[in-house]
Amino acid sequence: MNTIPVMLYDGDCAFCQRWIEKWHRMTGYRISYEPYQKVITGYPQVTAEQCREAVQLILPDGAVFSGAHAVLKALALSNRFQGVLRIYEIFPWFARLSEWSYQRVATHRSFLSRFFQLPQCPR
Repeated sequence: MNTIPVMLYDGDCAFCQRWIEKWHRMTGYRISYEPYQKVITGYPQVTAEQCREAVQLILPDGAVFSGAHAVLKALALSNRFQGVLRIYEIFPWFARLSEWSYQRVATHRSFLSRFFQLPQCPR
């Protein structure tokens, strides 16, 4: 069992890796970041399909957060953006908008990889 939260991400995607590096700089060692392809068998509460669709944050108690909620939760756990997480959790319209935005980016990460001149994402 982990003693710190773990964020699973797509280790084959340069666009995802770029964001993970940014979040890691923001959170330091309060969150562990792992490519799901290497560790998925250790986390039966999530599937590879879920990890392909969005980042997954797994707390030490086993609770799982996905997509925008996972990102905001991770940043809040590292003493950043607590107010944004609170808005997400209080206002359903903000949560829907956040998840919609996250999904638009996730769906178009191949295009965004080209835009930012990163290696092509395989998905």
